This record gives sequence, structure tokens and C-alpha cells, in this order.
Amino acid sequence: MRRILLTLLLLTVVCSNLDAQFRSKRNDVSGGTTASTVNGPPGGVDPTAQQAATDTTAVTDSLQGFSLRRLVRGYAGRDTLTPGYMLLGTAIVPGAGQLYNHDYWKVPVIYAGIGAGVYGGIWGNRKYQQTGEAKYKYVRTAGIVTAGLFYWGQMLDATACYKTDIRVPVPAKSTIYSILLPGLGQANNGDWWKIPIWTGGLIGCGYAYHFNDMQYRRFRYLVKLDENKAETGYTGAISASQAKVYRDNYRRYRDYSILATILVYALNVIDANVFAYMSDFDVNDNIAWLEIQPGLIQPITPQLASLDGNAFSTPAVGLNLQFTF
Repeated sequence: MRRILLTLLLLTVVCSNLDAQFRSKRNDVSGGTTASTVNGPPGGVDPTAQQAATDTTAVTDSLQGFSLRRLVRGYAGRDTLTPGYMLLGTAIVPGAGQLYNHDYWKVPVIYAGIGAGVYGGIWGNRKYQQTGEAKYKYVRTAGIVTAGLFYWGQMLDATACYKTDIRVPVPAKSTIYSILLPGLGQANNGDWWKIPIWTGGLIGCGYAYHFNDMQYRRFRYLVKLDENKAETGYTGAISASQAKVYRDNYRRYRDYSILATILVYALNVIDANVFAYMSDFDVNDNIAWLEIQPGLIQPITPQLASLDGNAFSTPAVGLNLQFTF
């Protein structure tokens, strides 16, 4: 358990650092002008770009940490919420995202589904405690699952119905999709071929956990049988010492399966986030933007040209490279 907690802490730090590296003003999905859309001289300071950067100060500041004031203002209709803020409010108050998206008719459906599931779970649990019949246990499980599905579905629906003014995939939406349903963020990015990779990886990790947990329970049971063989009459070929070795090994493999599942899940989220940011990058093989031609290399400063005998005082022949972005 100590290893699992340490690994989770490390994954949290790594994911936070990666997310910070790929944050940009593209998260401003409200349609405002950003500094990245303004052309300016390379290496220079463009007053127009400075003004655009000033206009987006509120957006970038809001990404530095959680702001309860902004969350309240957004749901009050006084501010525009990012998908992450909108999802947070929806997780706290089911149906809040539907209200923000103006899908008011969905709110009664959500609460009816969650309420029916909770009531069915409580009623089934009470009956199971009174009678001990297995059918009420299944009713209890079905009620809990129903409430959970409606709660999960309303968060996914709120994110899917969040309206944006840009056509490229919004990184925040792709990230939320992959958090709620692994592979859905890749579908939003258009990377359909990645879906079998991530879903297959999670299914494989789940099967590994199930198999190792089953074997762990089996050998743990054999240990108890052999230690109490005077009472149980156990005469198996596996002794308690051998069963303990197998039990510990399968318990270790089970823990590794949990860590592998967490790692695959985290990589799935990171992949959706990163490739959503890179969706509008020009990665074609056309190199027309690169121009190479002979040219004269001028002195670094005009003052050097007046210094006799200096190696840098006269122009030199070389290659001139021009990049067009």
C-alpha cells in the first residue's frame, strides 16, 4: 500500500508538470482575441500584441488556481466558464452544467434517475438485511449502479454540450472526455486508431488484476487450511510455507496490476490533452517555408567595420537561411 501511495503521488506531480507545460491561451474558448493570433516582428515587441496579452490577463490568471468567485459568477451568468470550471460545478451539484448550457429539460431527468437509483439501493439493502435473500442484494447493487451512471452521464453530457467558437479540438474538453471515458478524448481529437490501444491496455490491466487477485485468494485459503489441518483435515500437496510464497507473489503481482492500470489511465489522459494542443500544428512534409541561398554575412555591428585588421570587420560569403512561419 505504501508503494501504491508513493506512485500515485509521483504520477500526480508528473501530470501537473506536463499540464503546466502545455497550458496556453487556447483555453480561452469564449472567442476572445489572444496574443498568439497577432503578427509581430520576430524578437520585437508589438504594441498590438501587448494589448491583446493584457486583454487575456483574466483568462491566464484563472488558470493558475481555483477561484470560487469565478465559479459562482459563471453559474450566475456574469462570466464565461472554461470546461474545467463548468465540470467542477457539475460534479458538486448534479445538473448545474445543464443549467449553464441552457438544457433545462435535462435537469429533472437527471434527478429522477439519481433519485430512483438511490431509493432502489436503500430499499434493496433494507430488504436484504431483513430477509437475507440474494435477489434484494442484486436490487441494491442495481440501484447504486443506476445512480452512479446518471451522475457520470450528466457530467459527460455537460462537457459534450459545452459550446465553443473554435473548430479545432479544445484541450480541456478532450482531457475531460478521457478522464470520464478513456479513449473518448482521442475520438474527439480524430485519433480513432488510438482507441483500441488505450481500451485494450486498460482491459489487459483489469484482467491481470482479476487473475492475480483470484490466485492470491486461493493460496491465502490454502495457507489457512494447512495451518488448521488438524481441524480441516487438509491433505493437499502444497504446504503452508509453499502457499505463503505463492500468496505473497500473487499479491505483489496484483499490486503491480493496480499501478499499471493507473499508469495507462494517466497516459491516456495526457495523450488526449497533448495531441489536442498539437492538432493545429503544421506537420506536413512541405519545406517551401525554408529558403537557402548564397549571401553576404555582414559584421555584427557597424563599428567593427572601421577597425583595421579585425577578422570581423569585412563581410564574408556564406549561406543565407530564411524561415517563414
